[in-house]
Amino acid sequence: MNDIVRTRLPLTGPLTIYTAADSKPLLMEPLTAGVTVALELAEVDEFDSAGLQLLLLAHREAQRLGGSLELVDPSPAVTELLELAGLADFFTAAAAEGVAA
Repeated sequence: MNDIVRTRLPLTGPLTIYTAADSKPLLMEPLTAGVTVALELAEVDEFDSAGLQLLLLAHREAQRLGGSLELVDPSPAVTELLELAGLADFFTAAAAEGVAA
């Protein structure tokens, strides 16, 4: 029996300094005690250090609440910056087919 509560959160478009203020509440809202949030990132077409900061903030908040944050199918833009920042292995990755609707 799997007792993990998982919430899917698909993100599309840019996750950059220009969208960070609008994106922050969207990322933070589903973070509740004991919940695993699966961020679907395949459709994120632009990603910069502000987007990375949001992911780090969400990761820290999820852990503080006893949950976790998973990155599902990160786009090439996301993958490239995570690798450049040395954070490719920092986040938990999940396969898209392993995330329930």
